[in-house]
Amino acid sequence: MSSLSMKPGLRHTVSEWSSNNQQLLAEAQHQRGVSAAIRQDGRMLRNETSSKTVWDESDSSRRLSDRMWDVGRWKDMLESCAQKVDEEMEALTLSKQQTEQILAATAVPLDVSTECQTLRDGRRGFELVVDPVDEQLKKEVELIERVQQILQQNVDKAFEQLCVLQEARHQLTSDLQNKMDTLDVDMSCLSLTIKSPHISLKTNPTRIPSGSSSPQEWLQFSQYNVSRAHEAMQVSQQMREDMSLTRAQLQNELETQRRATEFSLRKRNHQEEQARDELEWQIRTTENEMSEMENDISGLDADLQAKTANLKLAHTRLETRTTRPGMDLCRDEVQLGLVAEVQQLEATITALKQKISEAQNSLQKMKLHHSRMLQDLSRKQEALSLEQRSLNTRNRLASASIADKTPALVVPLMNSSGRSNLKLLAQ
Repeated sequence: MSSLSMKPGLRHTVSEWSSNNQQLLAEAQHQRGVSAAIRQDGRMLRNETSSKTVWDESDSSRRLSDRMWDVGRWKDMLESCAQKVDEEMEALTLSKQQTEQILAATAVPLDVSTECQTLRDGRRGFELVVDPVDEQLKKEVELIERVQQILQQNVDKAFEQLCVLQEARHQLTSDLQNKMDTLDVDMSCLSLTIKSPHISLKTNPTRIPSGSSSPQEWLQFSQYNVSRAHEAMQVSQQMREDMSLTRAQLQNELETQRRATEFSLRKRNHQEEQARDELEWQIRTTENEMSEMENDISGLDADLQAKTANLKLAHTRLETRTTRPGMDLCRDEVQLGLVAEVQQLEATITALKQKISEAQNSLQKMKLHHSRMLQDLSRKQEALSLEQRSLNTRNRLASASIADKTPALVVPLMNSSGRSNLKLLAQ
C-alpha cells in the first residue's frame, strides 16, 4: 500500500527508452570486443612469453655449458702447468742437492791441501824452500775457495728460484682450486630445473657481487698465472743447465789442479830422494876419505917418530965424535955425511910436521863438513818424511758419492666433489 502511495518517478518517452536500450546493447558489444581483444592479446602474450622463457632457459643452460667448457679447459691447462712446475721444482731441487753435495765434498780437498801446507811448513833449514809444490798447493787452495764461493752462489740462486717457482705454483693451485669450485657451482646450476625442490625467489639476484671481475680480467688473470709459471720454469731450466755446466767445469778444474799438485809433489819427492841419496854417498865417501886421512896421518906420525929417532942417532954420533982428540977431530967425510944426514932429517921432519898439520887441518875441515852433511841429511830425511806424509794425506782425496734422491711428499688437490686427483708437492 505504501509503494502504491509513493509518487511516480520521472516519466521517459518511448524514444528515450529505445535510445537507452541501444546504448546498453552498444556498450555490451563494445565491452565484449575489448574483452575479446584482451583475451587474444593474452593468448598471444602467453605463447610469446612461453617460447621466450623456454628459449632463455635453454640459452642460459647453453651459456652455462659453454662457460663450464671454457673453465674446464683452463682448469686442464692450469693442472698441466702445475704438474710441470712440480716436475721443474723437483729437477731444480735435485740439481741444488747435487751442487750442495759437491760443495760439501770440497771440504776434504781443502782440508788436505791445508794439511799439506802445514806439514811442509815443518821443513827446516835450506829444505824450507819455495818450490813448485808450494805454488801448486797455494793455487789449489785458492781454486777450492773460489769453487766453494761459486757453488754457494749457485745454491743461493737455486733456492731463490725455488721460492719463485713455489709462489707461481701457489698462484696456479689457488686459481686451479677456484676453477674447480666454479665448475661445481656451475654444474649445480646446470642441473637445476623448475621442478627442483630447492629453487626459490631471492632478494635482488641481479645485483653485481662485490669483487666480481669482467671476462677480460678473468682471462688475463689465468693467462698471467700460466705465463708467469712458464717464465719461471724457463729461468729454472736455464739455471739447471748453467749449474750442470758449472759443476762439470769446476770439477774438471779441481781434477786438473789435483793432478798438477800431485805431480809436482811426486817430482819434488823424487828430487829430494835423489838429493838424499847423493848426500848419503857424499857422506860415505867423506867418511872413507877421513878414515884414509887418519891412517895417513898415523903413517906420517910414525914416519916422524922414526925420523926423529934417526935424527937422535945422527945428533948423538956427531956429538960423540966431537970428543975425538987432537988432529983426529977432523971434518972428514963421516962428519960431512952426518951433517948432511942431520940437515936432511931436519928438513924431512919439518916437511912431515907440515904435512901432518895440513892433513890434520884437512881432516878437521872434513869432520866439520861431515857434521854439516849429517845435519843436512837429517833435515833432508825429515823433509822427505813430510813429503811422504803429504802424499799419504792426499790419498784421502776421493770422489764424493751422490746420495739417493728422496721422493718428494705429495698431497692431493681436489674439488668438493672429489673429481680431481691432481697431486702437488707438499708445502
